[in-house]
Amino acid sequence: MKTNRLSILSRGIIRENPVLVSVLGICPTLATSTNVSSALGMGIATTFVLTGANVSISLIRKIIPDKVRIPCYIVFIAGFVTLIKMIIEAYAYPLYQALGIFLPLITVNCIIFARVEIFAKKNTVLDSALDALGMGAGFTLALIATATIREIIGSGTWFGIKLPVLQNFNIPVLIMAPGGFVVFGLLMAIMNKATKGKNKREAGCAGCPTAFICGAGNNGGAK
Repeated sequence: MKTNRLSILSRGIIRENPVLVSVLGICPTLATSTNVSSALGMGIATTFVLTGANVSISLIRKIIPDKVRIPCYIVFIAGFVTLIKMIIEAYAYPLYQALGIFLPLITVNCIIFARVEIFAKKNTVLDSALDALGMGAGFTLALIATATIREIIGSGTWFGIKLPVLQNFNIPVLIMAPGGFVVFGLLMAIMNKATKGKNKREAGCAGCPTAFICGAGNNGGAK
């Protein structure tokens, strides 16, 4: 049991990393990874919402009618997003300003919807919490890795600290949208190489974590 739960906690970091393997949450990843501070803040906020949503849905999974499960997910997710938004605004206002619209947009983050639908509605509260923490950690690490490369090479700083030499010899394009895609692709290639392609998922609707949104997840293919 302990080994199984350790696997649940750790798989989101590498084997099923939500960003670099499942390719979910790309919009906030690219938008908030121009510096490490924003990336860390977004990672923590998303992990908080993911954990709260997973635990809540797991608690009431047996009484949620299947036809209204998506609205239920949205209510819980939006509630936790509102809570973390107010906390950040009150105690970390510079971070609140830096994250901007991407903070409330956590509500529609595919990572959260996917884990709630795939895992939380079928498993216990403890397992759902571990799954959320693991996936949140994987998301946060992917954000930090992307932001570290972009900030150091693109701005010559790290966590806002000016770095000698790099401060005067940087590549600004990396903190722009094209640079974000380049770094993201590079990290995906490194992940694929490190795991020797073992993380590849089944192609088509059956292999899509968010197939439930379009209704294709119930029969393994599009209608």
